[in-house]
Amino acid sequence: MRKHILPLIAILPAAVVAQTPTIRLINAPDVSSKPEFAMVAAVRQLAGGRLLVNDIQNRQLTILDPGLANAFILADSTSGLANSYGTRAGGLIRYVADSTLFVDPAGLSMFVIDPNGKIARVASVPRSQDAASLGNNLLGTPAVDAAGRLVYRSNGLRLTQQGGGKGAGGGGGMVMPDFPDTTAIVRVDLSTRKVDTAAYYKIPKTKMNIVQTDKGTTATNEINPMPIVDEWAVLSNGSIAIVRGQDYHVDILHADGTMASAAKIPFDWQRLSDEEKVAVIDSAKAALDRARAAGPADGNAVVAGGGRGGGPGSAPGGMVVMSFRTEASAGDGGGVGTKIASMGGGMQPSFVSASELPDYRPAFNQGAARADEDGNLWVRTSATRAGAIGGLIYDVINGQGALVDRVQLPAGRSIVGFGKGGVIYMVARDKAGAWVERTHR
Repeated sequence: MRKHILPLIAILPAAVVAQTPTIRLINAPDVSSKPEFAMVAAVRQLAGGRLLVNDIQNRQLTILDPGLANAFILADSTSGLANSYGTRAGGLIRYVADSTLFVDPAGLSMFVIDPNGKIARVASVPRSQDAASLGNNLLGTPAVDAAGRLVYRSNGLRLTQQGGGKGAGGGGGMVMPDFPDTTAIVRVDLSTRKVDTAAYYKIPKTKMNIVQTDKGTTATNEINPMPIVDEWAVLSNGSIAIVRGQDYHVDILHADGTMASAAKIPFDWQRLSDEEKVAVIDSAKAALDRARAAGPADGNAVVAGGGRGGGPGSAPGGMVVMSFRTEASAGDGGGVGTKIASMGGGMQPSFVSASELPDYRPAFNQGAARADEDGNLWVRTSATRAGAIGGLIYDVINGQGALVDRVQLPAGRSIVGFGKGGVIYMVARDKAGAWVERTHR
């Protein structure tokens, strides 16, 4: 099937193999905001060095001045206003001419925010069934390609109602589809609404069962905390980079439709013993218990992902903690999580057996790839340094798919956005809240 959709893959010519860059500590932050946020999922640099911050837990869009101070609320959770954030977490998307889209997945709408941080207009999402994917800054980074098309992960799964026969009362149970282990990266022309498939990439395989009783419906989700997955991002030149998790290399889909496959990224693969696999499962269970005990404000907590590195909202061990609403909005085009969590019994996760984990620790996990504003791809890896007290390690990969730098962040930090000229924005948090820091590569 793929050979009819994907362009011809051309192997890049061999180049002189450079020495693998050593891991270096990133520059110390030159400025920090106050700890006034709850969960920062993404930021966008505006004109003059101001910063647009997406706080998905407080459901606010905040603009900070170049010194990351003097916060101005562009949109908040107050309903009924023209600039209302919405009732669910939304997503920021890099758009044309240095503008930004903010997607409200519940309202099926998008703010078009100009480079000065003003809401220029409101538009509808191109396809309601994909609103949840567009409005998610934790798993994937939608953006526009070289042709101005919006590129994002497809959200094609649907729960269906089981038809009832005579005497069934006109209702039936929910039928869970067979979840795939790959999904499509799609492109949509916002003027014509024409959609096409750019490529496919590997996602975690979901195993789920639904049990109905007279007390309600219970969905059991079997979690693999360390799946081998692919990741992707749209580079600043509009090309699409897909990072393959099986052997850690990058495929580049260029503007002319050709796909180039780069050489493998050099990586210190860590073999997992049987005891270490058991420890991974135990750590995942403990992280999920802590997340559920914390009681997210908007619903049940579910843990996914794997590896050592985590992003904003991640639990220890690199597992992404996702919140699900406890009510389903009619016509919200929401993902499977929204629909399942709205059932009477809630979602009850379990874990795969330790023997089902891979023999080698994956190089990266879900949500690991981000594109900077200078043509590079940043991949949050599971690498560590012996005796190092620093934090996450990122591989910096150029537009040809070659590793050019390896940087380590200070402990407790993760990258949430970039500015031009090597500007990097990190997020950190303590008991007082989360704050944003600016540094340079």
